[in-house]
Amino acid sequence: MGNAELQSIHIHPVKAFRGVAPREAGVEPWGLAGDRRWALIDDGGKVVTQREQPRLALAAAEPMAGGGIRLSAPGLEPLTVPVPEPVATVPAHVFGTKVEAVAACDAAHDWCSTYLGAETRLVHMDDPATRRPVDPDYALPGETVSFADGYPLLVTTIASLDALNSLIAQGDRAAEGPLPMNRFRPNVVVAGTEAWAEDTWSRLSIGEVVFRVARACGRCVVTTTDQGTAVRGREPLRTLARHRRVGGQLLFGQNLVPLSAGTIRVGDPVRLLE
Repeated sequence: MGNAELQSIHIHPVKAFRGVAPREAGVEPWGLAGDRRWALIDDGGKVVTQREQPRLALAAAEPMAGGGIRLSAPGLEPLTVPVPEPVATVPAHVFGTKVEAVAACDAAHDWCSTYLGAETRLVHMDDPATRRPVDPDYALPGETVSFADGYPLLVTTIASLDALNSLIAQGDRAAEGPLPMNRFRPNVVVAGTEAWAEDTWSRLSIGEVVFRVARACGRCVVTTTDQGTAVRGREPLRTLARHRRVGGQLLFGQNLVPLSAGTIRVGDPVRLLE
């Protein structure tokens, strides 16, 4: 990969909320430390995402010492939420899979429900080592994941985004581009590769940490949501459908599973291992 390097790191403490971009992050077996350990569930226990509530793009979650979070959103006073005591669990349904989680405090329940105008509860994954296995069709024994869509990390590349934006510019909806990388909500963004090089990766290292590529990432309607305004368009799904459709999925980025622990830092070299 030549001079490929880690350009940015992105952690989303609450699934579907805006996250933070630290200069370094710890890598745990189930993902980046603090990434998507919290999620919202509706009154039926289903996890709520930007698929159903695009306004979540405007809500932010900042990690606090000890694992708590500070929530902020337009029209509401910020709220600091501590990690709840794991005295009891509630079921959270993530794409049809039941996961046990711990409900946050009542103040968090009220805050989230007020913002969305619907009964919503914030929950915390207390033990990611045991709560939710990775899809067995693409997992090695014992691999687990937080509240991320399906895999511990998502990697994207600058070159592929540039290539996608070029394709969007050639279409009849060019006014929707160019799109920023935050449409794809990655954990790690790599610079210095060829466009679509990640399609061929199977094992790589970022700094001191080794990852395996589980599978390509199929994209959904969230990518059409402007993360700064919560307004939806038709790109990039329209262009991905024309140029990146494989087996019924529209692909952009790759899902990673850590094979070792450690710390990754912006500027770390990214190397293919096989």
